[in-house]
Amino acid sequence: MNSTTAPEKVCFILNPKSGVKSSVSVPDLIAAHLDHSRWAPEIIYTQYAGHAPQLAREAAAAGARLVVAVGGDGTVNEVARGLLGTSAALGILPKGSGNGLARHLGIPLALPQALALLNNPVFHRIDSCAINGHPFFCTAGIGFDGLVSSVFAKSTKRGLSSYVQLVVREFRTFQSEAATVSINGKSLSSDFFVVAFANASQYGNNAYIAPMANIQDGLMDVCLIRHVGIAEAIQLGYGLMTKQIAHSSLAEFHTCATVRVQSEKPQYYHADGEFMGQAQEFEVQLFPESIEVVAPLPAKS
Repeated sequence: MNSTTAPEKVCFILNPKSGVKSSVSVPDLIAAHLDHSRWAPEIIYTQYAGHAPQLAREAAAAGARLVVAVGGDGTVNEVARGLLGTSAALGILPKGSGNGLARHLGIPLALPQALALLNNPVFHRIDSCAINGHPFFCTAGIGFDGLVSSVFAKSTKRGLSSYVQLVVREFRTFQSEAATVSINGKSLSSDFFVVAFANASQYGNNAYIAPMANIQDGLMDVCLIRHVGIAEAIQLGYGLMTKQIAHSSLAEFHTCATVRVQSEKPQYYHADGEFMGQAQEFEVQLFPESIEVVAPLPAKS
């Protein structure tokens, strides 16, 4: 940056409760690793769930060129929601237990390296999606996905091991529900274990629900998984962690910009891992190039 150019505004929005416990002081890291000739930082803490969208909108309105979510996927979702329709870009300092969007975008999980990325920012526009009006940037889903998100929301434990234990426990009693998925002019009816909508490739923790998903292609990847037993569930788990789910006979994939789901009974659903409630009708839409991010993505051809 030219020495005669004034630093641009960057706002860091911190969720003090995100992810696993850490002794790392984010303000100290920002002081040590951020290029203050490039950026003039402001640090704001969220005070309650749902506070970050308001803070992000206010930061963008106040002239911040970059608004950085410091936290996990829930915090990233909230900050990104607040930036939709603004001229500010999203940055991420991953400090959660899953960090799905950060991992997909190639943002370093080590905070000093993530800050270094901001010092020489490369801006990209990426797609976003919404399920029943709730924005998401990584993944959303109904069925078992949604049930797990509802139970995890009530849990005081975080981290991959706690999540896996919860999944195993809930699987034992979960019942797949009949639903019809309307996609690309076709209606597909079955008892579905999961209907997942992927803007990005993974849930987090490198669990890939749609390894081929491209966050800049104007399409979401829809993964349909019908009723499964314990043996199939183990196979699916292996497929998630090895990117082999794309080649599994248990999963069916489609790409589209809009999809509708009609369920016979109310189903739990989530957006970026956050429990959204229950519904019987779902509309999922993709909005191309609707938000700008700082990330080491390859240039679009």
